[in-house]
Amino acid sequence: MDCLFCKISRREISAEIIYEDNDTMAFLDINPRAPGHTVVIPKQHAENILELTAGAVEPLFLTVKKVTAMLKKAFEPDGFTIGINHGKASGQAVDHLHVHIFSRWRDDGGGSVHSVVDNPPKESLEEIALKLKN
Repeated sequence: MDCLFCKISRREISAEIIYEDNDTMAFLDINPRAPGHTVVIPKQHAENILELTAGAVEPLFLTVKKVTAMLKKAFEPDGFTIGINHGKASGQAVDHLHVHIFSRWRDDGGGSVHSVVDNPPKESLEEIALKLKN
């Protein structure tokens, strides 16, 4: 497979790997936006969260939790932003599901996840809820 993150997982491309188990791998982002900016991947190839098998979801997020604790211990940040870019429209650059973990400080110039998009719905919350439940 030609996937960049699959190649990193198979050690065909080098990366600064900070955690690995049978199902997941965490490595430092090559273009860090914060100290310790880490990418966590499932070793199983899945383009996005909807393609990831049910059994692979838990190990992925347990690794996100472990790596977040590692970053907290190493950098003592004020908080974290943890996110997934799902699909090209969201900014996903590598077609392999990955979770970004950013250490955050009060004065780092970043925003909350609410600052990523500004496209409020035209429908009411009730209409949206009905659409989702149907």
